[in-house]
Amino acid sequence: MIRAIHHAAISTGNLERALAFYRDVLGFEVLVDAGWPSGTELVDRITGLKDSSARWVVLKVGNAIIELFQYESPPPKQGDPNRRVCDHGIAHISLDVTDVDAEYERLRAAGMTFHCPPQNLGTAVRTTYGRDPDGNVIELHEVLEPESPFALDLK
Repeated sequence: MIRAIHHAAISTGNLERALAFYRDVLGFEVLVDAGWPSGTELVDRITGLKDSSARWVVLKVGNAIIELFQYESPPPKQGDPNRRVCDHGIAHISLDVTDVDAEYERLRAAGMTFHCPPQNLGTAVRTTYGRDPDGNVIELHEVLEPESPFALDLK
C-alpha cells in the first residue's frame, strides 16, 4: 500500500549552490551530508550506473524531504535550466506555504526567478512557479480554504 510521496531527488552540477538555495533561502534543514566512492556495488545496483560516485545531501522542511546529488562519475549530462514544464520529466516540486505573497517577495529579493506573481486558482488555492539555481521548477502553493481537498494534514 502506498501511503505518501516520501521525497524528491534532484541531481545538480553544483551541490554547494543548490544546498545554499534549499538550506539558506528556502529554510530546509540538513539531515544527511554523505556520499559514496566509485565501486560501491550496492549503490551501482540500485541506480543502474557503473562505477558511480557522488555526494548526497538530504534536507527536510515540514513534511517535505528533498535529496540533492552531485555525481562525480559517471560524468552526468547537463540539464536544461530553461526546460519547459510541459516537457517530459518531473514538472515541479510544490512547497506548501502559509503566505504565498510574502514568500514570493522574500524569494524574489533573494534572487529566485519566477514565471509570474502569485495567482488565484479559484478560491481554494493561490500559487506561482519559480526556478531553483539549476532551473528546476519550484511551486509555492498556499491553500486558502482549510476544508479544500488540496489542504495537507501536517499533524
